[in-house]
Amino acid sequence: MEIYTTSLMATLQDYASLVFPSWNAAGIILVYFTYLYFAGFFLPGRVIPGVLLADKSRISYRCNGFATLLLLIALLGITVVAGLFSPAVIADRGGELLSTTFILSILITLVLYFSGRSSHSTTTSLKPHVTNSFIHDWWFGIQLNPQFLGIDLNWDIIAENLGFMLVFGDLVWIPFTFSIQGWWLLTHKADITKAAAILNVLVFIIGYRVFRGSNKQKHIFKKDPTTHIWGEPPKVIGGKLLASGYWGIARHCNYLGDLLLAFSFSLPCGATSLVPYFYPVYLLILLIWRERRDEARCHEKYREDWVTYCKVVPWRILPYVY
Repeated sequence: MEIYTTSLMATLQDYASLVFPSWNAAGIILVYFTYLYFAGFFLPGRVIPGVLLADKSRISYRCNGFATLLLLIALLGITVVAGLFSPAVIADRGGELLSTTFILSILITLVLYFSGRSSHSTTTSLKPHVTNSFIHDWWFGIQLNPQFLGIDLNWDIIAENLGFMLVFGDLVWIPFTFSIQGWWLLTHKADITKAAAILNVLVFIIGYRVFRGSNKQKHIFKKDPTTHIWGEPPKVIGGKLLASGYWGIARHCNYLGDLLLAFSFSLPCGATSLVPYFYPVYLLILLIWRERRDEARCHEKYREDWVTYCKVVPWRILPYVY
């Protein structure tokens, strides 16, 4: 009995060391954030003005994300070759990183809450929007674009304040749930045929082309409504609604590309388990819900023009299916 108890305690201690927060995990996260700060601040990139805010001001952003990624990969390769860093550190400390990041999300958003409350700024980006509920303000945030040492912490969000909901989503939910396929493959073997592998690549390529192409067409159309789409003059409804190219195939064709990409990330896991398909299934539910909200908002905004557009383009996301 004593041997059994000792063995059980040792097992529990080993398990706890894998899933509970640790200073080592905190150090890894701190190094990563520090790198992002300096890379974002100093690496070259085009300076692009952000969205026009309510007070008619704009925040400029240095778009150097790709350079930041390439430099990070190079630095990781150098440290691994030099024996300073293990290439399996994330796999070995996944549980620690998850729990530590969750705690950091709470601490970061508490700092954002109290620093935001003390702000006396009247600008749209930094003006605090406070209710009488601490939970509401902490969860949804009270500043639109809070800054730290000259870096905008929320630069990719147009209208949502930075609170726990967004911080948790960006630091915990997306990184650790959208990568379930990779975690699953660490402990499971998936045998797929050559035909399945080719199909997987095709799904990825098509998904990328649809996602990237549809967003690019809308961007080009907004800049110049007369630009040809797929070699033809654009078909426009009400002067604002593009009904050509991808946007003549489905009203939310970009969501289709996003879903195809998500499924292509899970297909290498085969069909023996549903676990690796959590991300695409979750994304499917999320995008259908978002598409319904988009439809209601567009109908309210464009009125009869939106009704006409729906008649011209009857499919929401996937032609002949939905």
